[in-house]
Amino acid sequence: MLAVAVIVIGGAVLLATSFGEASSNEETIAIRFSRFGPDVIEVPAGEPVTITLRNDDPIGHEWMVGDAAMHERHRTGTEPFHDTVPTEVTIPALETRVTTVTFVEPGDYAYICHLPGHEEYGMTGVLRVVE
Repeated sequence: MLAVAVIVIGGAVLLATSFGEASSNEETIAIRFSRFGPDVIEVPAGEPVTITLRNDDPIGHEWMVGDAAMHERHRTGTEPFHDTVPTEVTIPALETRVTTVTFVEPGDYAYICHLPGHEEYGMTGVLRVVE
């Protein structure tokens, strides 16, 4: 079953599709020593991109991608676990998660781990959407 959500991010539309859907565009982000690698990925606008999030750390992390308003909500929020929104993913220690997203509008969208102290430590990156 395919779930599709339309999310408005600062006037840009993001289509978020269900976790694990196949895509011809694939990216892998490894998490090691509380850092994302690579810290910048480039994806095509309007096309589904499957993102594999591999946590090589012995502690859990999260991958949250969106605009400044979304990140501000999560900096002060109280959601301990993310598993229903493809742009908000919890990755337990030494595990891998896969999500598929489609960004319609070109631009830079930050991805950040909002667990306490992780963003301040530098656990951030940029998902660059290009034409």
